[in-house]
Amino acid sequence: MKIIPVENCAICQLHIDPAAQERYEIQRSELWVLRHHPDPAPLPGWLLLDSLRHCSGPVDFTAVEASDWGRAVCDASKFVKQITGCERVYAIAFGEGAQHLHLHLIPRHLNEPASKAWAIADLYRAMDRGDRAAADPAAVAAMVQRCRSLISAPG
Repeated sequence: MKIIPVENCAICQLHIDPAAQERYEIQRSELWVLRHHPDPAPLPGWLLLDSLRHCSGPVDFTAVEASDWGRAVCDASKFVKQITGCERVYAIAFGEGAQHLHLHLIPRHLNEPASKAWAIADLYRAMDRGDRAAADPAAVAAMVQRCRSLISAPG
């Protein structure tokens, strides 16, 4: 299937931008892109699972996408737990900032109050306002490299 990016879609543009691919992309399949949240990232290990094809969400899935979505979310969520050691993974998709499916997979550490339930939105807003430091870009880059090495490792 040939993917045609939508010109005014920020997610489509990330998917074709070589610099963004090099910096954040962890894995790509025929249907999905797994990537780290771009800088400024709220937390190291905050990943996003995007539809490769421009669509707003499950309501617009093809039969093949619908059939594979559960497996993709499960695999990516397990991966977030593996790389961060978190106890839970929140999965949130809104789609108003970019109307292209990008599921936020957020590590929830039970000993970190800022990542508790709806507090995660406050964490994001505080970072956006500059009241809380974003994840260190070097830590994000190291996380992406670690992710790639784990995915490419045999077994």
